[in-house]
Amino acid sequence: MVSITDIIRPEISSLAAYHVPDAAGLLKLDAMENPYLLPAEMQQALAQHLAQVALNRYPVPSYSGLKQLIADKLGVPADREIVLGNGSDELIAMISVACARPGAKVLAPVPGFVMYAMSAKFAGLEFIGVPLQADLTLDTAAMLAAIRTHRPAITYLAYPNNPTGTLYDADDIVAIAHAVGDSGVVVVDEAYQPFAPTSFMPRLAEFDNLVVMRTVSKLGLAGIRLGYMAGNNALMHEFEKVRPPYNINVLTQAAAEFVLQRVEVLDAQAAELRAQRSQLAMALSALPGVQVFPSAANFLLIRVANAEQVFAKLLDHKILVKNVGKMHSLLENCLRITVSTPEENALFMAALAASLTSK
Repeated sequence: MVSITDIIRPEISSLAAYHVPDAAGLLKLDAMENPYLLPAEMQQALAQHLAQVALNRYPVPSYSGLKQLIADKLGVPADREIVLGNGSDELIAMISVACARPGAKVLAPVPGFVMYAMSAKFAGLEFIGVPLQADLTLDTAAMLAAIRTHRPAITYLAYPNNPTGTLYDADDIVAIAHAVGDSGVVVVDEAYQPFAPTSFMPRLAEFDNLVVMRTVSKLGLAGIRLGYMAGNNALMHEFEKVRPPYNINVLTQAAAEFVLQRVEVLDAQAAELRAQRSQLAMALSALPGVQVFPSAANFLLIRVANAEQVFAKLLDHKILVKNVGKMHSLLENCLRITVSTPEENALFMAALAASLTSK
């Protein structure tokens, strides 16, 4: 028998694999996906475009055309280098590997995106979590104190945050970037930027230690797995060294280039989801016993009296949301709900109302 304890690092053996629940037959409101398909005529044109892709050839590894489209269509400053990843997850892994000096630490508010801590452990880095305040806003004083104590190599700030939807105060992020200084990198994770009112992408020139990371997943292209980051060109040059060769496959590249030339379609879908977010938040707030937290993302976090019971009853109604209550003590009895179409939001609201009142 192979000895797992002799082969696998103990910090890896102690982890659980990232779990994605089976959503077959369910209304899927757990993963912050865009519920809208591309228009039919656009789907047909995309299919014809993809049919011409040379699947027998490796991608051109510079991805210069795709990077130029990202800069032109998604607002990356022209003087900033772009590094591409297979979703944000790979970008986080690349940053972790590049910064994994002996004794280096990663710091982030918690609760936050779980891959910050997991990727740190994968790379042998120590992760320091700084709890949010009770209202799920950033505890800036605690963050600054932790920076002074730990001198992190990487500080993550999700803007807005997952799973809370909180949009941290921009001045607090600036203060954190200044506190980290030239001893570390500050990664502002803008995965949900299409649904937020502000961005740090236009401010990259203000900070040598700032990296802005995004993904096209929440914009409506989750299936193609494409993330990108930009920042100090010297930093991007180093991160590029640990990027796996050909990490963006030719179908992802072709699909992204095709859709980004028509990005106004996705922008219109994002605008509709922002409007639906406001309506859903108001409807949820009107339900007795439901607390709705402010959100600048495409999901809402709510607190109910018994989240485990409500989650189970929603499943009985064939609706899957995310039960985040066990992620952190600050999220006790909290559920995270993806904002969807008016029809799906109505189905969810009816099921939630029934789940709150039934015994």
